[in-house]
Amino acid sequence: MSAGTYTPRPGAAPLPRMIAAQTALETRMLLRNGEQLLLTVIIPTLLLVLFSAVDIVDTGSGASVDFLAPGILALAVMSTAFTGQAIATGFERRYGVLKRLGASPLPRWALMTAKTLSVLVTEVLQIVLLTAVALALGWSPQGNPLSVLLLLVLGTAAFSGLGLLMAGTLKAEATLAAANLVFLLLLVGGGVIVPLDKFPDAVQSVLGLLPISALSEGLRDVLQHGAAMPWAEAGILAVWAVLGLGAAAKFFHWE
Repeated sequence: MSAGTYTPRPGAAPLPRMIAAQTALETRMLLRNGEQLLLTVIIPTLLLVLFSAVDIVDTGSGASVDFLAPGILALAVMSTAFTGQAIATGFERRYGVLKRLGASPLPRWALMTAKTLSVLVTEVLQIVLLTAVALALGWSPQGNPLSVLLLLVLGTAAFSGLGLLMAGTLKAEATLAAANLVFLLLLVGGGVIVPLDKFPDAVQSVLGLLPISALSEGLRDVLQHGAAMPWAEAGILAVWAVLGLGAAAKFFHWE
């Protein structure tokens, strides 16, 4: 045995390996959290099944699931990228987890990258599950998958920025209350289940500028009506993404 075989080599792991390890950890923590699973998986699935099976809301001509499935996909993105991430990050900040991780060899930008990748992994699982349920209910999606992918990425960026901004500026308890309240308000008024044309004209113009409305209507244009890329909705999401991520980067407090 040659000398130095067991000589320690102190130092940080390569950056990609650190990001991958942190992403895996963030994803496991999210999937093991019962409250987060309720918010990100169970509630969207139940809403999809309930409103597709029972004629509660007038969704217009055609099968209800054709209208509901795109909106529920948008809701799933919001529940993970905004509500779930805001609450989890807010309490990590309160308990000093972010402060300790910020002092580790993992750069702060890499930590946020890992959180974003964890959100994307969770969203993939959500979309696969919800798509399978919707197809079992008789959903007939149309449109270009690349347009759907772009809308989902823009929606994720927009909601992630807003979630991190809330988690980095408010106290954990306030974040918990505000994130859940926003989730419920946007569920009702964001075109997810209730069509926007059911609201008064003056309200429609305001609701149409919300990120959840832009995402749900954009997905509906593609998946239900087979339209090309809905650039107006994509533009709204892009503006929200730039504003949210920019504000989060500027005002986020690690302590």
